[in-house]
Amino acid sequence: MSVPSNRETGREVTKKECTCGQKYADCDTIKDLSPEACKQVLAELSKGIAHPARIQIVNILANKPAGRRCICGDIVNALPLAQSSVSQHLKVLKETGWIHGEIQGPSVCYCLVEDILSYYKELLHRAIEAGKNSTDVTDPVDAVTGI
Repeated sequence: MSVPSNRETGREVTKKECTCGQKYADCDTIKDLSPEACKQVLAELSKGIAHPARIQIVNILANKPAGRRCICGDIVNALPLAQSSVSQHLKVLKETGWIHGEIQGPSVCYCLVEDILSYYKELLHRAIEAGKNSTDVTDPVDAVTGI
């Protein structure tokens, strides 16, 4: 599954000037999303980190020294997984909007989309706030029990 396009969700991810040409997740665009679009983008991003290995990859990329690229082989060496498994996890992270990759010769370099962690946190906050303001169900327990 791929990340919904900018036109479908209003999510603006553009090139930002920097030495590594990273993509940028603009938190300011979240306020323009409808509650449903916000939930869709949040769900798609959540799928990306729905596996412990992908959370570990995000952690590796988030904590790499500034200006240093992370080659797929570096990630493979840091994880107790086969190269093919790491490649599949990187593919999911890329499709769901967490990372981007650049081919450099025989290698692929990966970086987190800049501000993606703040973007995810803001989406989560907005979805929770929208749920509080919903008139459909005031208590999640009531929704489950039918009381």
